Amino acid sequence: MKEASRFEKVAARCWNLLNEGKPFTPIFVAGTMAIYHAAAFTQGHASVWLLGLAAALPLFVVYYVYDYPLFLRNYLWIPYVVFLIIWSFADAVLLLLAVGLYFFFTVFLWGTLYYHLRIGTSWWNFTRFWKLVLKNSDSTSGNAQEQLPKCFLLLSVWEYAWRQIEQGVSLAPLYSSFWLFAAGVWLFSWVLHRYLFDWKPAVIPTYTDNVPVPSAPVNDKVYVIVIDGMRKDRFEAANAPFLKRLRAHGTEFAQMETVYPARTVVCFTSMFTGTYPFEHGIRSNMVWKLGAKVETIFDSLRKIGKTGRLLGIAHLVDSFGADVETVTAVMPNDLADRYIIERAKRIVEGQNPDLLVVQLIATDQTGHSRGVLYDEYIEKIEEADALVAEFVGWLEKRGELERATLIVCADHGQADGIGGHGHLDEGERYVPFFLYGSAIEPGKRVDEKKSLVSLAPTIAYLLGAPYPSHSRGPVLIEAIRKEKSHETTSSHRFFAGAQ
Repeated sequence: MKEASRFEKVAARCWNLLNEGKPFTPIFVAGTMAIYHAAAFTQGHASVWLLGLAAALPLFVVYYVYDYPLFLRNYLWIPYVVFLIIWSFADAVLLLLAVGLYFFFTVFLWGTLYYHLRIGTSWWNFTRFWKLVLKNSDSTSGNAQEQLPKCFLLLSVWEYAWRQIEQGVSLAPLYSSFWLFAAGVWLFSWVLHRYLFDWKPAVIPTYTDNVPVPSAPVNDKVYVIVIDGMRKDRFEAANAPFLKRLRAHGTEFAQMETVYPARTVVCFTSMFTGTYPFEHGIRSNMVWKLGAKVETIFDSLRKIGKTGRLLGIAHLVDSFGADVETVTAVMPNDLADRYIIERAKRIVEGQNPDLLVVQLIATDQTGHSRGVLYDEYIEKIEEADALVAEFVGWLEKRGELERATLIVCADHGQADGIGGHGHLDEGERYVPFFLYGSAIEPGKRVDEKKSLVSLAPTIAYLLGAPYPSHSRGPVLIEAIRKEKSHETTSSHRFFAGAQ
């Protein structure tokens, strides 16, 4: 399996300008206005285009700051209705053009052409994707119920201002009225988010201190397998005998909570720094400044002469840099996880890292392209189960598991619609999470709520490394056996029986 090329890494960042909701909104609105007024540009009226933009600019800022997640997006129509009442203006042709362009982009360019070229989805994917876009609730451009009312208001203000300026009205009162309106929308948005946006996971206020780092490593190796986007209830519905048997013989954390916003790069950064976006600086998949602002688990391992590798998609380079072994995400989705597992084997053979994190991507990509409530999504979980069983069996034959811990988890779940994840809709918040190994308590289930920020300090504890500098998650000490000597024969018997 080839690595992600330099072009693919740059293309992935560029794509996020259209994929992430915050940058998409201004890009789409500006593009729609440019298309609608293409003739005006040829006649030298570009200055009027910019003067009209100035009237709407404060609203662009408001809608960049405020996402309007989940049910809050229903309130987005209120500012637009207020605009219609005050200014009595609606350009039906412009709004219809915007709707057409929006669904052309999301359903045909993204949902059909993009996924066909990238992962081999059928040319007929648009027949399902349009329904997924209408249901989607995440923080991406595919959230129609959030994007359309935002775009309608921005386009209407911009177009109204354009026409008034062409008629020679004074700019000062025009701008004053719209900027005052924008201030009202900002206040409205602030009140909604202050009093109704109350479902973010609680932040752990202190740094990791529930147990000191042991004087000697508990294990020699840790293997973390992240099945990206594996929704917890769909995992339970899947025929995944190996993973469920592994869970039954290890320690499960039944209420493992992801972070907000539940975007892949955000979640991975929190998992392997032990802290939250406000501290590590990665707030979406659109990373404006590369690299986490705080220490990662890979930095901690270097302090004691140990090595760690993360095998994942190009997006993760934005946060972890050279600690990532990239895999190309441009391949048939039916082959992606197989190639990743083969690449993981080569890393073990060639580099023998003390920590290896493997990101399986096919489940997540199927959720995004085909939806999570269909059989295709469960089939990808079942394929992941077989591949993990093969990889773990291969590690066992090499003797890599005698003093090792296996950790299997997801970085986030996925909601209905286009496998959405970001705002913590139903199906996103809680993820499968369990550990297995000679140092792990067998047959144990922990029902207390935990957070994925505990992953980094738990890895550090197992490998005898200092906790990352800003790690806040408590070590998952409930999973660690109390006795000092850990038998390995049970591990051999378990995996031998799983083949």
